[in-house]
Amino acid sequence: MEHIISIFHQLGSLLYPWLNEIATAMVACFLIVFATDINRFLSRKLIGRSFVLRTLAFVLVNAFGYGLLIVTLSPFLAKNMAQLSAHWLLVLVVSIFTIIGAWAQRHKQI
Repeated sequence: MEHIISIFHQLGSLLYPWLNEIATAMVACFLIVFATDINRFLSRKLIGRSFVLRTLAFVLVNAFGYGLLIVTLSPFLAKNMAQLSAHWLLVLVVSIFTIIGAWAQRHKQI
């Protein structure tokens, strides 16, 4: 068991220099999977409104809302992931991407 943890530790330690990019990818993948649901909710709330208002809301949510989430959540996530030990970091990164991928597969996003 210690041999496996040692391998995980070695692989996980390779992730530290890339934590900002990994965190950005996690947030972006999460938003990509849930953007359809968010946009569907938004369109239901804006039914019957003018074309200009619906377009403005779409642009604000997609360009500025998602962009703001990526820019603010990514550094926070990277900072918190940097506090994990290397073997747990590897497990967390693989698990999160697997869960997001499974969620996307289940909801026919892939």
